[in-house]
Amino acid sequence: MLKKGLFISFEGIEGCGKSTQAKLLKNWLKSQGFQVVLTREPGGPPISEKIRKILLDNRNKGMSDLTELLLLQASRVQHLAQVIVPALKAGKVVICDRFADSSTAYQGYGRGLDLKMVNELNDFAVDGHWPQLTLALDLPVEKGFLRAKGRRRSLDRMETQALKFHKRVRQGFKAIASGDPKRVKLLDGSQPPDVIHAAVRQLALSAMKKR
Repeated sequence: MLKKGLFISFEGIEGCGKSTQAKLLKNWLKSQGFQVVLTREPGGPPISEKIRKILLDNRNKGMSDLTELLLLQASRVQHLAQVIVPALKAGKVVICDRFADSSTAYQGYGRGLDLKMVNELNDFAVDGHWPQLTLALDLPVEKGFLRAKGRRRSLDRMETQALKFHKRVRQGFKAIASGDPKRVKLLDGSQPPDVIHAAVRQLALSAMKKR
């Protein structure tokens, strides 16, 4: 257990492999004796999971972009209050599959909402609890789509957005990494999973040493 908890997030477009890498890191950290909480956004506690269902339901095509953003922020506040902050206070490692950077990339760059407003809402919801390390997996959108379509489930409301939308999202993640290189590390998502995992482990260990 760490004296101070460590917050790590994974980001990237659909099909980039972030969920796989989050699970691999969780398993490795647990094997090293750390207490680990693996969670996701939108989602986490029951209230946030209910909001997730609304956000990803293909029947909700009439949802406005601002409604989408505000629902995500509401889900995030609840997630922090019930899961993330208590775990960090207990000295655990929290690994989150998506966090506030996804709002910047998807609703800011992807939807075209005002970036200043999106970032101000992010800061308000997060209330200072930003990850110490964010690992953004970069992958061409076409490759990500092929992976997503290979999953054994139907595509959700976000995954069925137009290709040009997801290309804007990808550029958003690149811009986020460029603007905050100390926290956000851009990794090549086209590499084999074990190669990415080795890089993730090194970055996680480096973040721990700084705690």
